[in-house]
Amino acid sequence: MSLFRAIATVGSLTMLSRIAGFVRDLLIARYLGTGPVADAFFVSLRLPNFFRSLFAEGAFTAGFLPIFARTEATEGRAAAKRFAEQALGILLPATLIFSILAQLAMPAVIFVLAPGFSHAPDASDGRFALAVALTTITFPYLIFISLASLYGAMLNSVGRFAAMAATPILLNLTMIAGLPLMQAHVGGPGYALAASVLLGGIFQFLWLAWEARRAKLDLPLRRPRWSGKVRELFRLILPVAIGAGATQVNLVVGLMLASLLPTGAVSYLFYADRINQLTVGVVGVAIATALLPTISVQLARGDHAAAIANQNRAIEFGLLLSLPAAAALITVPLPIIAILFQRGEFDLASAHATADALLAYSIGLPGYVLSRSFTPSFYARQDTRTPVRVAFVTIAINLGGGALLMQAFAHVGLALATAMAGIANTLLLGWILHRRGHWQADARLKSRALRILAAALVMAAVLWALDRHLLPGWYAGGQAERLAALAALVAGGIAVFLAAALAFGATRPAEWKAMLRKPPKSEAGPQALPPAVDG
Repeated sequence: MSLFRAIATVGSLTMLSRIAGFVRDLLIARYLGTGPVADAFFVSLRLPNFFRSLFAEGAFTAGFLPIFARTEATEGRAAAKRFAEQALGILLPATLIFSILAQLAMPAVIFVLAPGFSHAPDASDGRFALAVALTTITFPYLIFISLASLYGAMLNSVGRFAAMAATPILLNLTMIAGLPLMQAHVGGPGYALAASVLLGGIFQFLWLAWEARRAKLDLPLRRPRWSGKVRELFRLILPVAIGAGATQVNLVVGLMLASLLPTGAVSYLFYADRINQLTVGVVGVAIATALLPTISVQLARGDHAAAIANQNRAIEFGLLLSLPAAAALITVPLPIIAILFQRGEFDLASAHATADALLAYSIGLPGYVLSRSFTPSFYARQDTRTPVRVAFVTIAINLGGGALLMQAFAHVGLALATAMAGIANTLLLGWILHRRGHWQADARLKSRALRILAAALVMAAVLWALDRHLLPGWYAGGQAERLAALAALVAGGIAVFLAAALAFGATRPAEWKAMLRKPPKSEAGPQALPPAVDG
């Protein structure tokens, strides 16, 4: 499978997951709004997801996948599978013990994560106690998603990207079904959502274990063995745990500071981040998922030129989708938030506050996406220390900037600090790779980046005109008219950007056909570089 076919596979399934996620978020907004129960649940959801970025798709996978790919390329599939069995023997007891300790210390954990819940002027709303109870339910999700990620990393390494990319859909569907069906039986919507998260993790693990068995990659559970490759894995994991978790750390820092603000701030940031993460999830995650195994195999074979070429095309692809997305979200954040979420407990004031946060988050959107193109280059070279140094810098920017900006801009300042940290992360990673000779922007990337930016600005101008002059009457209408207005913004923005991109030479249809076609058997495998039309 070529790099771009892999990105398309992961991206399309991730898009389906994001659509299901929006349906889930609409239900959450309807049942919980932006009150104390919503704040408590979002904390309970954030905590296992933060450690998931360390034990699952973050540190563990980033350390595991290059070793698995190298072992398969040099020693064969059987040796790679033995290494995976050894990794499983360590991962399962580690996550199990960690989860038990976290459960025992949950009140202290929530006190650190959301200090404002117990000391804020409105702490009597019960957010602290509820956050402890809900997180106790959601935290074991970490065990199942960590095991699922091990299976998913193996499947990705052998070019079977679809199974892992489909797993978030299972979680979203479980939460969509669980909220209305269980809320009357488990103590309310907050408890129903927490239980659904845990059930979704179990389903995700079972799905990937079954897919791995179909690919003859099923792993028997063996006694933990501290082999040479396992020692190497854990030497990589420790620094990657910080480097790969930098984005999550930034979000958690924002969450801690948001808990010090009045009720609703945590929820405003959550809903805004959900919209912002659409592009990051669909594009950024797809690029990182496909790029890491691709360049890991290429570097293992000594083909450094192909690895750099694939990275340039991945950056170009990321810009082609992230720049127009950022321009649109910065230009028309309020209609997007109001039309999607304003109903039930989510009122107009909540829509305005969330839209302001979305605008701030969107400034850093290209940075979030491009960092997913740079980070795999370090992991593929088994350099896990450099992202740690960069992570410390970006966390300091987010913490210092958030604490400063929230004084004047409240929750919007926290979102802006996160955007600044994301941009700084990307710039530092790219500069370090360039200085080491591991990445050089080619002439095509430089030219295309400017043309993509120009097309995105043209699209933003058209969206501004639609929002200010043609669609206000539709915004004030019924639900059907409001949805039609949102559809007009989306369709109009896409049409204008594509027309401008083609006119400016930012992309060409022939390239898309070439990138998505099935490569010849001689090029098969996740390492194949797709053909491209120079422009």
